[in-house]
Amino acid sequence: MLEELILIHQEVMATLPVTFRRYLYPHINWKAQGLCVVGDRGVGKTTLLCQDLLERYQTPDRALYLSADHILVISYGLVSIAKHFFAHGGEALYIDEVHKYPNWSIEIKNILDTYKKKQVIFSASSSIDLHRSKGDLSRRVVYHRLLGLSFREYLSLSTNIQFPILTIEEILEKHVALASHFKSIPILKYFKEYLKYGYYPFFLEGVEDYLSKVQNVIEKVLFEDLAVVYNLRQTTLPILKRILWLVATSNGLIPNIDKISKNLGISREMVYNCLDYLNNSGLLNDIFPSGKGNSLIRKPGKIYLNNTNLLSAIHGSLKLENDVGSIRETFFINQVGSRYKVLLHDKGDFLVDNQYVIEVGGKGKNDKQIRGTKEAYLAIDDISIGFSHKIPLYLFGLLY
Repeated sequence: MLEELILIHQEVMATLPVTFRRYLYPHINWKAQGLCVVGDRGVGKTTLLCQDLLERYQTPDRALYLSADHILVISYGLVSIAKHFFAHGGEALYIDEVHKYPNWSIEIKNILDTYKKKQVIFSASSSIDLHRSKGDLSRRVVYHRLLGLSFREYLSLSTNIQFPILTIEEILEKHVALASHFKSIPILKYFKEYLKYGYYPFFLEGVEDYLSKVQNVIEKVLFEDLAVVYNLRQTTLPILKRILWLVATSNGLIPNIDKISKNLGISREMVYNCLDYLNNSGLLNDIFPSGKGNSLIRKPGKIYLNNTNLLSAIHGSLKLENDVGSIRETFFINQVGSRYKVLLHDKGDFLVDNQYVIEVGGKGKNDKQIRGTKEAYLAIDDISIGFSHKIPLYLFGLLY
């Protein structure tokens, strides 16, 4: 049993990139007995886990990597593997894509309760199944969420220059000085690249097949993750695809549930359910209107795709001149929403942290809409440096 699993472990480790560390790495207590890294498909969870395994344990006799959907793992069973591995001196199990394993939470709970001096570190492709798991892991496991590459991380990978993580306050107050630090590199060129193929780490394998890989991510989320977790009928999956296309071709979809229901030939409740599935999967971002009581509203004010690379993949090729408004707003929500609460605003586009009003646009954009609004700013595309309340849009990609 263990010999076969160790061979698989070694194959995975042989192809692992070890130099670049994601933003989340230093913020995780890797010594916790139970640890879960949650994240959307393709954002780099496997690499994160394996980097820690190699740094702290080095060899497979001390820590073993398992892919939860591998036929050997499913055949032997997690509990049986843990029993044999720990009996032979193993110290930790690193289990990838754990949500693909039947009744995974119950077996993880049993392992943690039985082997209290051993570690179980695992990943899940989204938070979908975590809330539905039967085993009570809340007091046994620490959860961390890994996002796709920020523009800051993409820049670091592309230029080999390290850039600091900023706060929203630093960007709003010191943006002129911050932008000056990028005068030695073609920052707008890198920004355009990031919008097309910078969110998922597999751009490092080449950009020629990047969009097809993103399309593959979408297919796997729909036909593997969502279909299995929610036990969806095959007839539901094309509906999810049509809703994704609808969002992708809108500059922030204002959801008219009755209209969508009629056009797709499904019930209102089914529309709500499909939107929930897609949002929980990490493919969509729901943005709600600001104001008291709106947390009780089920229907969001606008719906966007999670990131601009999804826009590019669904469109086939990203035509910036046609979709530029949607691209800008999708980028802003994706990056700023990683750390701050983003709501719709009645004068500007967005309200950040219930304090800052942000209007997003091109370099011809003026402050007419937000003039007279307290703490209001313009996030402007196609400028490398701003002035006063006009801030380069790319700077909002330096938040994590």
